[in-house]
Amino acid sequence: MDEKHRKPEWVPSGAGREFATRVLPANQAPGENAVTSVRKPRRVQLSASEIAEGVVQGDRSLLARAITLIESNSPRHFEDGQELVRLLLPASGNSVRIGITGTPGAGKSTFIESFGVWLIERGHKVAVLAIDPSSSLSRGSILGDKTRMEKLSRHPHSFIRPSPSGGALGGVARKTRESMIACEAAGYDVILIETVGVGQSETTVRSMVDFFLLMQIAGAGDELQGIKKGIMELADLIAVNKADGDNILPAQQAAGELNNALHYLRPATPGWTSRAVTCSALESEGLNVIWDAVQHFVEHGKNTGIFAERRQDQVLQWFESLLTEGVLNRFNADPRVQSQLPNLREQVQKGELPVLLAVKTLLDEI
Repeated sequence: MDEKHRKPEWVPSGAGREFATRVLPANQAPGENAVTSVRKPRRVQLSASEIAEGVVQGDRSLLARAITLIESNSPRHFEDGQELVRLLLPASGNSVRIGITGTPGAGKSTFIESFGVWLIERGHKVAVLAIDPSSSLSRGSILGDKTRMEKLSRHPHSFIRPSPSGGALGGVARKTRESMIACEAAGYDVILIETVGVGQSETTVRSMVDFFLLMQIAGAGDELQGIKKGIMELADLIAVNKADGDNILPAQQAAGELNNALHYLRPATPGWTSRAVTCSALESEGLNVIWDAVQHFVEHGKNTGIFAERRQDQVLQWFESLLTEGVLNRFNADPRVQSQLPNLREQVQKGELPVLLAVKTLLDEI
């Protein structure tokens, strides 16, 4: 045997090519019975109906799989995901949906953990859909809210799902509505949606929740007044967080100033008076006041019919937004559009063609 094909001394005599795929335990000498490496079994593929059945029974692992399927952008997952949503719809709708936003540093994640644990101790099941800003490279979540809500994430009556925003305006994941349906079908009666809160339009959040909570802190500075005003008009309640220690008085003063400002704004919900309160997520102070406000809001909404009307309007808005997105995707995928669009863009950019005429030309083409 030439030097090139000579086997090393440690290879057992008579061993074939398959020897390289075997594993020898540390205390086993070459030549003894080799143990074939054990491969991790592949996850069993479940149908949409099997996943839906497990979700309704409260299986958290299947709930996570359901949301993964729903969030998938792969065309091969689309039909299964939508079938799953259809199966879960009858078991959904029995929760209070609370959107939580605020400027970075307002303590949203700390508040959600404290509030979630407080609610669970009083018999509720809490699901948190935390909308992370997407990585510009991987499009995945980059904050990792489970690592910031350790106590809540360990509780058997909680479910935390960080979802990448995918660049959606206001930091809202495209599939958040479907994820809410899955969580409600699994028996979670309080759904908390945490948004990025970077000053973008939060109207999308408003369009999918029952109650909209704005988190603020004292002494944020005048540079944030514009952001405050835009979101304040959407808020059903403002909570000035970190009202503890030496910050209690400044927090109370900030709440007073916000209450004065709210008098000049139209309420986000007809017949409901928005107000500002103080709380301390760190010390779990003021959480009962916030929950009382939520309960009074739901009672008011159901008595006046606003609650049901808002949810019906939200479903219609959801339909319209998905229809617009679907039509735009079909339009951009049309070969005639793809062949004309680069040339028209260049002409518009150089000022050789009026914008309106370029659009009309493209629409007339199809």
